[in-house]
Amino acid sequence: MDTVINRKDLAFFALGGLGEVGKNMYILQYDNQIFIIDAGILFPDEHLLGVDYVIPDFSYLRQNQEKIVGLFITHGHEDHIGGIPYLLKQVKIPKIYAAGVAVDLIQNKLMDFKDLDPIQIIEFKSYFTYKFKDVELSFIRLNHSIPDSFCFVFKTPYGSFVHTGDFKIDFTPVGPQTEYEKLAKIGTEGVLCLTADSTNALVPGSTESESKIGTSINELFSHIKGRAIVATFASNIYRVSQIIEASVLHNRKVAVFGRSMSKTIEIGQQVGYIKPPKGTLIEPEDLQNYRPEETTLICTGSQGEPLAALSRIASGTHRQIKLVPGDTIIFSSSPIPGNQEGINKTINLLIKNGCEVITHSPLTDTHTSGHASQNELKLIQALLKPKYFVPVHGEYRMQRVHADLAISCGVKPENAFILENGDVLSINEHGARISGHVHSGEVYIDGSQVGDISGNILRERKILSEDGLFSLVVTINPDKKILPIDPQVVSRGFIYMKDSEDLTKHIINCAKKYINSELQKVKLVNLNILKYNVQEYLSKLIYEETDRKPMIIPIFMVLK
Repeated sequence: MDTVINRKDLAFFALGGLGEVGKNMYILQYDNQIFIIDAGILFPDEHLLGVDYVIPDFSYLRQNQEKIVGLFITHGHEDHIGGIPYLLKQVKIPKIYAAGVAVDLIQNKLMDFKDLDPIQIIEFKSYFTYKFKDVELSFIRLNHSIPDSFCFVFKTPYGSFVHTGDFKIDFTPVGPQTEYEKLAKIGTEGVLCLTADSTNALVPGSTESESKIGTSINELFSHIKGRAIVATFASNIYRVSQIIEASVLHNRKVAVFGRSMSKTIEIGQQVGYIKPPKGTLIEPEDLQNYRPEETTLICTGSQGEPLAALSRIASGTHRQIKLVPGDTIIFSSSPIPGNQEGINKTINLLIKNGCEVITHSPLTDTHTSGHASQNELKLIQALLKPKYFVPVHGEYRMQRVHADLAISCGVKPENAFILENGDVLSINEHGARISGHVHSGEVYIDGSQVGDISGNILRERKILSEDGLFSLVVTINPDKKILPIDPQVVSRGFIYMKDSEDLTKHIINCAKKYINSELQKVKLVNLNILKYNVQEYLSKLIYEETDRKPMIIPIFMVLK
């Protein structure tokens, strides 16, 4: 049962984003007003077979949708906006507040969901303020790997509640500077509670500047003799802009591959973050009009995704691009945990085709993180000087280290709260405490369907992937209680039939003997009971013979 939140408490909790990196959704609630911060997705790991995305469970919001003021978006990355269409399908959201490139990305995303009702998207600027009942919201521009990333400042009767969103401290950014003067001013006025990005809390020092990567990419391009193929995150608009600028500097035309990458460049041009000179961007079919050393290909697939453009190019299945010896492939990204195997497979295929592959290393700066490392996290603590602190956006180990950093910067140990999804932090004039728990959880998306993947289905998929399927097809005459013909076996992913004839015959003979004995025990044959008993018998028999547990499906064909 959900905790009843005191109307006059300032309550904070997460429906996603704590103990994990992804599906960010944070809730600030005060005086029967719910402010939703972000609505992201989580990309599944290898254990969630067949699942496309994971989103938060929106049950609490459905039950309290009359209190929702709006959805407030910190920036346009998928782990912060990817869940919006699925949220809108289930919950009535009055308005979405977003800035700059995030507005275009959200609008573009919603166009793919034709069944959604129109929703108002309000575009805010960094100098805007919005006044709600006893709550005033203002914004502070921060730096990240995507433009228009903002920190939120909620002024409440108890003090200022600050949520950083994703950020890093970049003194030489590609885009606009962080608004340090606003951070310092808020810190001087006093911050009641800070919730801050923990993604790089384990990383000592400071995160490299985006501008340094631009210089490094320019240097790399000066040494590339043939065609340049660069794979990066489609959402990293700054990096895409740097690749185009390096191409222009070295007199290369640019062709784009991957639907999401094409959208990024289109949106980047619309908002002015990507400014290629006229004639720089060419259609893929026009590549044949230029020599290899005059072209750059920008594509998706930096994480080894099987269906992304680079993976198809590497495997030779891409419709338009075939690799030739002398191609140089640059991975302008860092591996997401769990993706290294897919990336390695792609790299091996590229090298087999005679390509040179360049990845991020101490000698070749092709990527930098968009998240603050320890020195930057300490700087934010020093500027804001919060009374209470909650590390968000990270696994538990990241949250733990981030909390320790805050304590080292002056936050009292009892005022640093490491929460899990659903834990409610309540603040009032008497102090702060964890006051209870609201329902939270994960919802799996397979195709366009929401929540149709149960734990049982995932368990079955796991069994199929590891131990395969074994089916016994039994022809039976239940009236005469006989098997007119011997059972047949179908195996997929369990045993190769031609190499396992002795085992197959043994299982068929044992099954036939067992079924005949069961038939003689009863006056009237109940096929459902018999099917269950055969399944149990085969499960034990096969495990004893093979030490494996395939999915077992007995099929009964009835003859009269």
